[in-house]
Amino acid sequence: MGAMTVSPDVIGVIIAGATLAAGLFGGIGTLVARQLGKLESRLEGRFDKLDDRLERIDGEISDLKVAVARLEGPTPRLIMPR
Repeated sequence: MGAMTVSPDVIGVIIAGATLAAGLFGGIGTLVARQLGKLESRLEGRFDKLDDRLERIDGEISDLKVAVARLEGPTPRLIMPR
């Protein structure tokens, strides 16, 4: 069996195609990473706002629990029983 030879032109086309594919994938990867960074920063801002709202609501619920406990607690007496 004889050795199969490939012309330098075919090798050049294959290398050029691989380089083009690597460049396209690299460019697309960069664009996707940039868009994900923007999306992440937007979501981070929204989560921060949501955390602030939840902390405020948690504080209001705690105040409400204290108020309900005061209403349901024992009645205050002016004269202490003996």
